[in-house]
Amino acid sequence: MTNYREILRLKSLGLNHSQISVSMGISRTTVIMILQKAAEMGLAHQRALELSDVELAKLLFPTEERKISYKMPDYEYVQKEMHKSGVTLQLLWFEYCDKCRETGEIPYQLTQFKKYYRDYVVKHNATMHINRKPGELLEVDWAGQTGEIIDTDTGEVIEAYIFVAALPYSGYAYVEAFLSQNQEAWITAHINAYNFFGGVTQILVPDNLKTGIIKNTRTELIVNKTYQEMAEHYGTAIIPARVRKPKDKSTVEGTVGVISTYILAATRNQRFFSLRELNEAIKERLHTFNHKPFQKKDGSRASVFAEERTFLLALPVRVFEMAEWKIATVQYNYHISVDDKFYSVPYEYIKQKVNIRITRNVIEVFFEGNRICSHVRITDKKEQYRTTESHMPPNHQQYIQWNADRFREWAGKIGANTAAVIEAIISGYKVEAQSYKSCTAVLKLADTYTSERLESACAKALSYTPRPNYKNIQSILKSGHDRISETSAVDSGKNDFGFTRGSDYYKGGKK
Repeated sequence: MTNYREILRLKSLGLNHSQISVSMGISRTTVIMILQKAAEMGLAHQRALELSDVELAKLLFPTEERKISYKMPDYEYVQKEMHKSGVTLQLLWFEYCDKCRETGEIPYQLTQFKKYYRDYVVKHNATMHINRKPGELLEVDWAGQTGEIIDTDTGEVIEAYIFVAALPYSGYAYVEAFLSQNQEAWITAHINAYNFFGGVTQILVPDNLKTGIIKNTRTELIVNKTYQEMAEHYGTAIIPARVRKPKDKSTVEGTVGVISTYILAATRNQRFFSLRELNEAIKERLHTFNHKPFQKKDGSRASVFAEERTFLLALPVRVFEMAEWKIATVQYNYHISVDDKFYSVPYEYIKQKVNIRITRNVIEVFFEGNRICSHVRITDKKEQYRTTESHMPPNHQQYIQWNADRFREWAGKIGANTAAVIEAIISGYKVEAQSYKSCTAVLKLADTYTSERLESACAKALSYTPRPNYKNIQSILKSGHDRISETSAVDSGKNDFGFTRGSDYYKGGKK
């Protein structure tokens, strides 16, 4: 299903149709059609946040519409005309629109016209200069060359991976070393880079590493979920470089080469015994690199960045908190497990697969893209379960005002054997509240058969099994076996292997 909500979000950030098309991995025509539908209905991004994916799709497209057929321009002709003095793409688009009107065909919009022209240029190895706008792009990548750290205990040389982020407009760069290229390092590097620049660009251009981009083909783009969350938090759009197309991120590719020489090669004879020491050296060399005067023009990367910084988007109030995602199945006790702790989910989702978002402090549960519940993460080692009353089935909720101690007290007034049975029932459930219905059913038998007979039946049940249930005791009472004396049972040989255990057995462990 097309992510209509993300399209509206990217549009609210000021991205044009082509940029949204590339970021979402869908055609620009589709983007235009969706945004036109949303505009006609007065549907903004904030309103879309209140709707589920299914509701949003039905609202925008209640019935399937016939696809629009557009006239493809003759880009061979366009390319030839572009070499002529004074000819622009906009002028050629006007001429193209006039021809479409004459023939009754539907023309592409200007942004799509330009997008297909860029595709044509790439396919035919032509050249087209693209002017970068201040604050528009941030290109990021891992450098091929690594740094080195010496382990003070073993003397072993440990590789340090170098993250590079560069702004194409000014060339201003950020560099940091990490001990890993995993998801946590990748996200942390971006957060530190944004803090270093003091703002966020409209578009983020990464390479196709699995920590960022799961799949990037001509027809499909799948961004790593945590990476996408980070982009949404900072209000930027991810448009990865095309596979094996280094020119798509030429600035960072060039910066990587310069950084490798200017920073890493310059520090090759220095010995670093911690990541902090290496990053301190990188920080000093990076400052010099950014402030070094240009060779062929006035100023430096830092002086140009001073102008570009005003075009950056503001940093969010809070720093992005990295989350881990897992898939789980809601169990019959309407709980899911996270790190051996159990959290309740609305009982309607029993046996459904849900997505779990795990942060340091919160557990969030999602079903088909919608959040269905959340819990503060359990930190107490003794606490195993966290259950919300509203998540329980109605027949469980009616016992929520009760607790185990009230059932024990009620059973103790009837007798020791009844107390032992109730203790066995309570200890037989992982979630204590799930035992309340059975406890109530057992104790209510005293209303039908008297407390004396219930106590006798519990004693009889305990002689058969250490964990009797409601059905066992009800059967004994119905058949009248609770009236048979222990003496006659022994005499008849029916109790040769019987045993009884009191409530202390279940409360204090086995004796």
